Amino acid sequence: MAYTPPAAFTTRPTLEGHFGMSASTHWLATASAQSVLERGGNAFDAAVAGAFVLHVVEPHLNGPGGDMTGVFATAEDPSHPQILMGQGPAPAGATIEHYRSEGLDMVPGAGALAAAVPGSVDAWLLLLQEHGTWELADVLAYAIDYAENGHPVLARVVGTIERVQELFTEHWPTSAQLWMPGGRIPAAGEIIVNRPYAEVLRRLIAAGDDVAGAGAAGTDAADSGSETQGSGDARVERIRAARTAWKSGFVAEAIAEFVTTPHRHSTGGDHAGVITVDDMSGFDAEFETPVTITFRGYEIAKIGPWGQGPALLQTLRILEGFDDERLDPSTEIGAHTILEALKLAMADRDAYYGDADVDLDWLLSEDYAASRRALIADTASDEFRPGPDRNGDAPVFTPPLVPEGADKEELIKAGIGEPTVQKNGTNNGDTCHIDVVDRWGNIISATPSGGWLQSSPVVPDLGFCLGTRLQMMWLDETSPSALRPGRRPRTTLTPTLISKNGQPVIALGSPGGDQQEQWQLLMILRMLVGGYAPQQAIDAPALHTTALAGSFWPRTWVPAGAVVEDRLGDEVIEGLSRRGHEVTRAGDWELGRLSCVTREPETGTLAAAANPRGAQGYAAGR
Repeated sequence: MAYTPPAAFTTRPTLEGHFGMSASTHWLATASAQSVLERGGNAFDAAVAGAFVLHVVEPHLNGPGGDMTGVFATAEDPSHPQILMGQGPAPAGATIEHYRSEGLDMVPGAGALAAAVPGSVDAWLLLLQEHGTWELADVLAYAIDYAENGHPVLARVVGTIERVQELFTEHWPTSAQLWMPGGRIPAAGEIIVNRPYAEVLRRLIAAGDDVAGAGAAGTDAADSGSETQGSGDARVERIRAARTAWKSGFVAEAIAEFVTTPHRHSTGGDHAGVITVDDMSGFDAEFETPVTITFRGYEIAKIGPWGQGPALLQTLRILEGFDDERLDPSTEIGAHTILEALKLAMADRDAYYGDADVDLDWLLSEDYAASRRALIADTASDEFRPGPDRNGDAPVFTPPLVPEGADKEELIKAGIGEPTVQKNGTNNGDTCHIDVVDRWGNIISATPSGGWLQSSPVVPDLGFCLGTRLQMMWLDETSPSALRPGRRPRTTLTPTLISKNGQPVIALGSPGGDQQEQWQLLMILRMLVGGYAPQQAIDAPALHTTALAGSFWPRTWVPAGAVVEDRLGDEVIEGLSRRGHEVTRAGDWELGRLSCVTREPETGTLAAAANPRGAQGYAAGR
């Protein structure tokens, strides 16, 4: 059987050129990043500019109080990709004993007790400091403009506010003040502002000016048309000063003071947070070496097992032992095989992964993959099946498997990774994404998330709230992702960089929480095995499994659960049901928010593509 050919029609073309390409989950972030490229900035300048715009225009999906991970390669050293680690750890006061004493048996899904130390801003500034060329003022000018002068609010932002308006008005008045000015929810398309956050960014710029002198600082890039490229040490010192102001200055002080006041959490009780200035100042974003495997002649680079990144690599290890027809998501046998492989890899994720000693050599070994591959039968498994360790012993920790019930139906929308939000603020996987490649060969894929407007109350004078990434940790000491001060939560944020012969060729990623790896897997298989172009792979019908221990409160699972787009076709969908999959139809265009950029090293040809679902993500370039 031949691999299913791509559809003759795509919702938009795969963009091609040789100058530079940007793609993201919001058109304004893409346009801002591309503007930086057009004015002489590199891919890292552009990505930082676009990321800060995402804070402003997708506040229901991410914010400066959240976290991020990125994977990138430089033109100077393309064969050594790096991870940009922007995942903050649990604060010093975040102990299992403290949470138990608060009457909790699980980390809440909303409220400051769910907050890790914010890591996103420091990570983006580190990238700009070490690999960018622009001044901080020029890079931040785009976000300042949209925060100060306004942007059209998305219908999904409005929908999120509508669903939590009672929580805002009764328990989170600072959030109501920012997102419901005058007690009114804005209409979709209405111009909204976030002037407190604009002022935060201006103060970060001013901190750099105070240290290194304002004379070399950039002007308002969005207005000046200048192509400022800072000179060496002075530019770096300004960025370092801004990082200090964030981590131990006015931002850290405002956060630490605010969280001492108890406020409503997703569990229905009121609790104070535990983040302090010392927690903030003690965190430094950093660069790490990625985990890699080779698949079909390509090197796939991911974050380490402190996040879910290796689950994609484990799945590819399992699948590489099958013929091409079983790697085709558009066929019954292919979809079945992929779903079963994903369930096995995700079970290992839930049992073994965490910011601890993880025997990744074993989990990614050929022998282990073969043993897991042998478990895939002709029918769907409804069991949770993590594998044995290298000594043949069962994992020490198995997560509690909470059946999905009626309440969960309100919690999760089987679509696009931006599910509905309960009135208590709980959400499931709200995230955004950005990819950039420039004419020199610098390339980055990054997934910022957390700190969304429904995660906890807005910190007064800052214009943003904290994230909720600690909900991915367990109040069980036997878990490798148990809550522990200084330990990073086992994040779902997991962009991908693919190289061939030591040269990066594809940077991709997607929002979606537990679905991020799953939707990226489909794109990788269709591009690397099926020969699809990027936009063809993004447009193709998607699917994912829900037979895993959910990463988001209340962390439910669906035995043998599978969610599919109707465009997969009745014959395939009915075949999956006959094989025992508990299939949920999601509609024709609901799953995945992928974007990517590519580079052909031999010719320098660049390409970009973005997800049409939701009519929000766009690519740009030439």
